[in-house]
Amino acid sequence: MNLILLQSGDSLFRQPSFRNYWVSRILASTSFQMLSVAIGWQMYDLTHDAFSLGLVGLAQFIPMVFLTFVVGQVADRFDRRKIVFFCQIIEAFIAGLLLYGNIDGWLGRDQILVAAAILGSCRAFEGPTSSALLPQLVPKKILQQAISLATTAGQTSQILGPMIGGLLFSIGASYVYSTATVALLVGAILTFMIRPEHEFVRKSEPVSLRSIFLGLEFIYRHPVILGTISLDLFAVLLGGATALLPIYAQDILHTGPWGLGLMRTAPAVGALIVSLVLAYYPLKNNIGLKLFGALAVFGLATMLFALSTSLIVSLFALFLIGGSDVISVVIRSSLVQLQTPDEMRGRVNAVNSLFIGTSNQLGEFESGTVAGLIGTVPAAFIGGVGTIIVAGLWMYLFPSLRRIRSLSGS
Repeated sequence: MNLILLQSGDSLFRQPSFRNYWVSRILASTSFQMLSVAIGWQMYDLTHDAFSLGLVGLAQFIPMVFLTFVVGQVADRFDRRKIVFFCQIIEAFIAGLLLYGNIDGWLGRDQILVAAAILGSCRAFEGPTSSALLPQLVPKKILQQAISLATTAGQTSQILGPMIGGLLFSIGASYVYSTATVALLVGAILTFMIRPEHEFVRKSEPVSLRSIFLGLEFIYRHPVILGTISLDLFAVLLGGATALLPIYAQDILHTGPWGLGLMRTAPAVGALIVSLVLAYYPLKNNIGLKLFGALAVFGLATMLFALSTSLIVSLFALFLIGGSDVISVVIRSSLVQLQTPDEMRGRVNAVNSLFIGTSNQLGEFESGTVAGLIGTVPAAFIGGVGTIIVAGLWMYLFPSLRRIRSLSGS
């Protein structure tokens, strides 16, 4: 059995379309991380204003909120491969404009905000559409491994993107923008070369208010998917201790910037290693219990991190946070993909992306607010406890999710 699983994992990279998809995803995500580092740093360098810096993040986040239902409609009506391709071409064009503006000397606060908003809009289309495209590229029986490897691509980008972006920016902002432009163009070419194994039949239903919100209706009528998506929102909302890392580095662990860098990397390393393991040894039985077990480990690791006064212990806890979170992510993503009809995947993935993005953004806000009210350590510890409580509550509210034995929903 293990040999078969190993072969199925390896066989994914023997499929040209999946290989192109995987490399393109790494290039696009890494480029976005690099650009985020560069435009954030350059904005603060130009303005020395924390409010302007916050506006950069807001400009990238707002399009995801307002375009969610438009994105779903587009992804379910048009060629998903072409949507991703055009998004990457536009992102490359924006990176090129940032390069030109930086060299020519006209790049300022307003131009950076416009660029951030356009990049955020492209990512709002690209993310859900790319997720909906993946099941068209591989056989259903190895979709979990494909999702695991796609998650690996995302985690790799989170590690490499900021690191490469920071390194190149230390030489000059133009090096970041030029590298991102080339990487996005290569990614777009690879996306264009993808040939889906399964073509989905697009329904010719007219655009209506009901069709726009059909993704929400579908999620509401399917308890497993509703429980899966809402679980991510509330668990991550309460367990966002990573937002407090600068405070831990400076005031509790007394490690300075180098320690902060290690702590920011630890969850991504844990997630990367576990996602690679899952790509070759996919989860098979008692999926529901494993999902809630992973959340329990996430909560306990958050509590351990909250109480730690040792950098080694903190890094270990953050490693566990990243590893347990990716188990939950792979299970949730697999359930959503496998239990959603192909003609609905664009709309359902758009709603899922909105929930994920909202939980990450609001989770950081919640952690910072609570820490300001009751202190950093109590806030982080309560967040871990809250995650475990949410897991227990969801086991009660969504018994069908708890009883799932396989990713097919049985």
